[in-house]
Amino acid sequence: MKILYSNIEGTGTPFLILHGFLGMGDNWKTLGTRFAENGFEVHMIDQRNHGRSFHADDFSYELMAEDLKHYCYEKNLKNFVLLGHSMGGKSAMLFATKYQDYVSKLIVADIAPKHYPQHHQDILMGLSSLDFKAMDSRGDADNQLKKYISNFGIRQFLLKNLYRIGQDDFALRLNLPALIENIEEVGKGLPDDAKYEGETLFIRGGRSGYIEEMDEMLIKKHFPKAAIATVPDAGHWLHAEKPDEFYKETERFL
Repeated sequence: MKILYSNIEGTGTPFLILHGFLGMGDNWKTLGTRFAENGFEVHMIDQRNHGRSFHADDFSYELMAEDLKHYCYEKNLKNFVLLGHSMGGKSAMLFATKYQDYVSKLIVADIAPKHYPQHHQDILMGLSSLDFKAMDSRGDADNQLKKYISNFGIRQFLLKNLYRIGQDDFALRLNLPALIENIEEVGKGLPDDAKYEGETLFIRGGRSGYIEEMDEMLIKKHFPKAAIATVPDAGHWLHAEKPDEFYKETERFL
């Protein structure tokens, strides 16, 4: 079985971080370094079909939880802090409910255990439309994406996946065909009977809308010891928009 790619920083208590859909572990570099400076061995992990991790036709939360279990086995990790954002939050939730003994504390960033309708169509269309032969720079790629995605920040986030193959050609680190084929998997909720009894913190962005007041009952059903914190004036990428506030909430919890 293939092992997930990761960037590891620091020494101390293991602290595993799972990125969101179309992201990579490197999105957490700034905060990961801060956690590492605070006595943690931080593992910024690329999930399957993302970043530098392996590509596979199959894609689901069950598989991503198993990928993480295999990673822990290979790295001899137990009793760690697990943090996941968005899609990574769903992976982290499922892993914690399946393998309670591995996770000492769980942090979920801006996602609830519920089902979400598909809402990435424009982004996937934009990424699929990229003409690598017609670009000489990241700026050219940005101009191509503009037709589909007006938000500059989201385009910059997506273009972190762009890299050069040799001198003249570009490619994406994402396995786009597999992600498009399995896009319905990304919105899936946690299984009805899934439960994690350990300490849990949900952090939501005040402007995000991904975790609503009505989701609190469902969160407590799956995570009886859950606390919910809000980072004011932050959207879905709360850790990138308000890193200091996000760090303070996690530090308080840990």
